[in-house]
Amino acid sequence: MPERKQNRAVIEIDVQLLSDISDLIGSKSDTLLKNILADIYPADIALIIDNLTQEEGLALFQLLDDENSAEVLLELGDYHKDFILEHLSTSEISEIVGEMDSDDATDIIGELEDDKAEDVLEKMESEDSSEVKELLAYHENSAGGIMQKEFVIVKSTDSINRAVEIIREEAPDNEHLYHVWVADDDGRLKGIVSLKKIIVALDTPAMIMADLMNTEVISVQTDTDQEEVASIMRKYDLVSVPVVDEKDRIVGKISFDDIAEIMEEEFSEDVAKIVGSDAEELASKSPYQVAWLRLPWVLITLGIQFFAGIVINYYDETLAKVLLLTSFMPIISAISGNTGLQASAMTVRALATGGITLNRWAAPIRRSLMISLILGLICGAIIGTIGAFWYGKLIFGLVVGLSMCISINISAFVGTTTPLLSKKMGFDPAITVGPFETAFQDVVGITIFLSLSTFALRWLL
Repeated sequence: MPERKQNRAVIEIDVQLLSDISDLIGSKSDTLLKNILADIYPADIALIIDNLTQEEGLALFQLLDDENSAEVLLELGDYHKDFILEHLSTSEISEIVGEMDSDDATDIIGELEDDKAEDVLEKMESEDSSEVKELLAYHENSAGGIMQKEFVIVKSTDSINRAVEIIREEAPDNEHLYHVWVADDDGRLKGIVSLKKIIVALDTPAMIMADLMNTEVISVQTDTDQEEVASIMRKYDLVSVPVVDEKDRIVGKISFDDIAEIMEEEFSEDVAKIVGSDAEELASKSPYQVAWLRLPWVLITLGIQFFAGIVINYYDETLAKVLLLTSFMPIISAISGNTGLQASAMTVRALATGGITLNRWAAPIRRSLMISLILGLICGAIIGTIGAFWYGKLIFGLVVGLSMCISINISAFVGTTTPLLSKKMGFDPAITVGPFETAFQDVVGITIFLSLSTFALRWLL
């Protein structure tokens, strides 16, 4: 098997390959399929399954051995993963999760129904089962909920030789091993030692870890939010971080690959919310499920846009007298709405990465207004000049240009402050950057434009 893994190839998942595999599944050519799967990386196998029907995907998945099944299952989208877990027996699931790291096994078991999860835990080896039960006790979005139990710990009184023995014993279970953590006799974190330092110190085998370790070690508590963990690891450029309990005892490890997945999930959630959808839509949901997820956002946007219709109807007399005004309404509403959305997106991103804090709210608002003022003046001058030449009167160009400038600045102010207020009130800022905020900014732009037009009507005619 190791030789076959070395010969795996990176392949392109195209329509022809999917069609061939579908035909082989239909003809029950299991031997040929197994030979094909042996030469494909688990991530590519998962992609193939995600592009098959659920029944075909299950049939293909069941041809994999436990080790490859574990890797493929972790790469699958929710749509196929849930179906596969639903149709596997508890014995099959226990064998598969037994090949996973403790944090990954916890994620899979946490998705099962309670009764099925209990059966799977009973069939697992006692050590693996106890680790999963411990991790399940933590909140899923906390450091305790995402940490893994596979880590290497040595005592401060251990010699270099003893540390090497411990590393050799624990290394097979540690996929990402770059550091070992040093603890006292009670398991409390005291320091960190890189493998590089241990290798360099091999010529002094009697040296103890207390003389080699770095006492300036960064750790996180079990109840630390996963986003804060990601921020800490990104800020201090860490490849792994120890997780400690309230007594500072080492209880787990979080690696950079776990954080990369979390950052991708958080980004996907924010993007989905910004466009008025749901992150689950990105996980191969059915058309009916996707439509149902989007419907509330669309209805909210529809309701707000009705106000734009009310505003336009209120100013119907102005529009009837100067029909050219209708040509500029969609331009002003679109540009102001887009500017506000840009400001919102940047604010949400800065809040997520720590670039903006609620204690320093004035600085981002001031910066946003400076940017929007520049954009407003430039866009206002352009559209005002076009409007003046188009209608033949300077006052028309002034109304159009001033409306554009004011609308852009108001939209940028709203786009910057709304996420900050949402964060302050305990809500997810990304939710406020959905299409209903853009719709609100559209209404503001149209209202300002028509109000100024009505005020200047005596000069327009």
